[in-house]
Amino acid sequence: MLKNQVETILPTEWGNFRMIAYSENEEDWMPHLALIHENTDFEKPVPIRLHSECLTGDIFHSTKCECGKQLHQSLAYFQENGGILLYLRQEGRNIGLINKMKAYNLQKNGKNTVEANLALGLPADGRNFEEAIQILEDLQLKSILLLTNNPEKLAAFEQSSIQLIGRIPIEIKASVHNQNYLETKKMFFNHILEL
Repeated sequence: MLKNQVETILPTEWGNFRMIAYSENEEDWMPHLALIHENTDFEKPVPIRLHSECLTGDIFHSTKCECGKQLHQSLAYFQENGGILLYLRQEGRNIGLINKMKAYNLQKNGKNTVEANLALGLPADGRNFEEAIQILEDLQLKSILLLTNNPEKLAAFEQSSIQLIGRIPIEIKASVHNQNYLETKKMFFNHILEL
């Protein structure tokens, strides 16, 4: 069971966030993180972003995906509207960084992200959002708005105690480097994308 291990105030260019580390024990070096913007109004449905870690996109601004841009767009949204970012340690759709890099190499030879994962004997998407719901329940949220294009994230709340009021689209314009990646998201995972 996840527990609030520690919290602190994190000043950022998007304002101050209360940052909470959630893990089963305090020795976990890679806890999930909840970042609660100082302007969040808990009396209304709270805007939420479930963001799976993407070291290549979030930190190094890889153009192979839109993860880093979605992260920054979410933080900018929270600056204006309040909200909570859950930073989930599920790198590469939960296959880990080393396998993600192996998948990148297969993608150079023409495979899309799904085909590359499957060729490595891994799931197309190994993520789950049960721990995210545990965190939101610990924060005593009753109703939310979800910043997502992913129907799996929307479905995760169907059997939860948290009422999903609506979806806020978070689409990033495709580039020559991530067009195939986004088309795969739309075709295989039914992401709600205009492209």
